[in-house]
Amino acid sequence: MEAVQFHPTPLFPSGILLTEGCRGDGGVLRDVDGHRFMPDYEPEKKDLASRDVVSRRMMEHMRKGKGVKSVYGTHLWLDISILGREHIEKNLRDVQEICEYFAGIDPADEGQKGWAPVHPMQHYSMGGIRTKPTGESQTLSGLFSAGEAACWDMHGFNRLGGNSVSETVVAGMIIGNYFADYCLDNQIDIKTSVIEKFVHEKESYMQELVSRKGTEDVFRIKNRMKKIMQEYVGIFRDGEGLAKAVKELEELYIQSKNIGIKDKQLNVNPELEEAYRVPMMLKVALCVAKGALDRTESRGAHTREDYPKRDDANWLKRTLTSWEEGDTMPTVEYEPLDIMTMEIPPGFRGYGAKGNLIENPLSLERQAEVDQLTEKLEADGKDRFEIQDALMPFPLQAEYKRKNKRLGDK
Repeated sequence: MEAVQFHPTPLFPSGILLTEGCRGDGGVLRDVDGHRFMPDYEPEKKDLASRDVVSRRMMEHMRKGKGVKSVYGTHLWLDISILGREHIEKNLRDVQEICEYFAGIDPADEGQKGWAPVHPMQHYSMGGIRTKPTGESQTLSGLFSAGEAACWDMHGFNRLGGNSVSETVVAGMIIGNYFADYCLDNQIDIKTSVIEKFVHEKESYMQELVSRKGTEDVFRIKNRMKKIMQEYVGIFRDGEGLAKAVKELEELYIQSKNIGIKDKQLNVNPELEEAYRVPMMLKVALCVAKGALDRTESRGAHTREDYPKRDDANWLKRTLTSWEEGDTMPTVEYEPLDIMTMEIPPGFRGYGAKGNLIENPLSLERQAEVDQLTEKLEADGKDRFEIQDALMPFPLQAEYKRKNKRLGDK
């Protein structure tokens, strides 16, 4: 849950996403002086570095006092005016309309007049419901999950731009079929009395919320939670800040049990809605913050300034969090990864600075094993499908194991 991705270019302050296609087409980021700063940090990839890298560089640049001050806070500029009006109105029309509707600017206007204010914001959670390869929960039979709600191991601790497409067409397709099969094989009758029981429980809880004579303001709690997460559990993290976050979030969670609601009606009541949702939001926030505090390394979207290295020797494991009834903190456990079953064992991938990795000694051992097995299978005339299955078998329905052709296949 501690792996939270930030997108570099949401429109500020509304938070509406301006696609990475802006920079893909040649748009650039500028600071308060109008300087294009990304080449200073990433001379090779410049503005086209991965979204987590760009987000970190933007925050780093603003920390140096190069951000643009506004009544809403500090931001930077996204300049696509250099692409020209014709290109923008043909290829980035949705971006133009978002800027016009929500910021009152036309990004096709030349010069600073057309620059869009942007600031990195939370975009995607790599964590989710832990599932089997079929998409079914490992602990609750019949519960299937796909997409951002699931931890299906498509992303790991980071997520590349465009992975939502593969998640939709790959995970959605595979898990959808497994779910359909489950429904065919598990016909059940559910008594309406069972449903009524849970409906009545929720109705009683909502009635209890409006009847409480608590003294805590739900909007104050929610706003404080947002500030804590942004300040201590955001793009840059450290032990001191995370410890403060965990301590104060737990206090806020306890306070959320004493919320007082002024509007006592059960219908069309935003205050009641927040009183219902905020305690659950605090639980999720605590799972993220506690997981980030305990994970003493930097990995993917989780960046610890006091532990800058990726530590495969000690932290090659999934974080599993759960919540026992009545507890004020989540239970945090870990599921180790088995390197010796991997087709591509962990190693340096050219991502980040060299030497910023504490390698697991099993990686080299497994890589030698993979190379040896691959060489033998190729010598025996095995095709890439047989080699893949030998190196890392993955349970799939037969229709998805059909052989396809690639350019260069004999």
